[in-house]
Amino acid sequence: MRCWTPTSTGPAEPVALPRPSFRVWLLLLLVALGGVLVLLDSRSVREPGAVPRDAAGEPDFFLEGARLTRFDAEGRAHQRLDTPRLVHTPHDDVTRLEAPDARLYDRAGRVWLAEADSGVLGPGGNPLTLTGSARLHAPEERWRLDTEVLHYDAERGHAWSDTPALLQQPPQRMSGERFDAWLHDNQARLTDNVRGHHPPETREDALP
Repeated sequence: MRCWTPTSTGPAEPVALPRPSFRVWLLLLLVALGGVLVLLDSRSVREPGAVPRDAAGEPDFFLEGARLTRFDAEGRAHQRLDTPRLVHTPHDDVTRLEAPDARLYDRAGRVWLAEADSGVLGPGGNPLTLTGSARLHAPEERWRLDTEVLHYDAERGHAWSDTPALLQQPPQRMSGERFDAWLHDNQARLTDNVRGHHPPETREDALP
């Protein structure tokens, strides 16, 4: 008996491959999207600044774009500090601040604003010392103090300066060698070689 093997003499017909399923397409899309996100994230990561060092020694931590809030014994915020950069050194337990912007709250809820070129928080976070074009502003009372160095004791609500100070409450202005303000009592005082300029108050000055 002869066995015949069938053969085809005509052109080969194309074979249809199976189409990828919906799950396969979805998987490929997710992989491609993940690669794009990783690339964008790697480009947007900001390199941290150099670790600062000074005479106080190497810091144990530093923060950038920081906000510090102090609370009193009753849990109420009474001091808030914003700074682009702060550095804490464990040797003296001091925190140094760049361009601090402070909001100080008294017991009556009034807000006092303070700022300077630099600042230092003493051991335990108190007192606060502002140095370089230091300014204290009482918005409700419409007066502003300008001095070179300003100290603030958050525990007592006492701000003071031993450097020449200029106190302005338009249209009046006064200068002295020492300034004291007791925030909780809403009182301020200039002493030592005090000089003032007190023009008559006009209608515009009397308006809030």
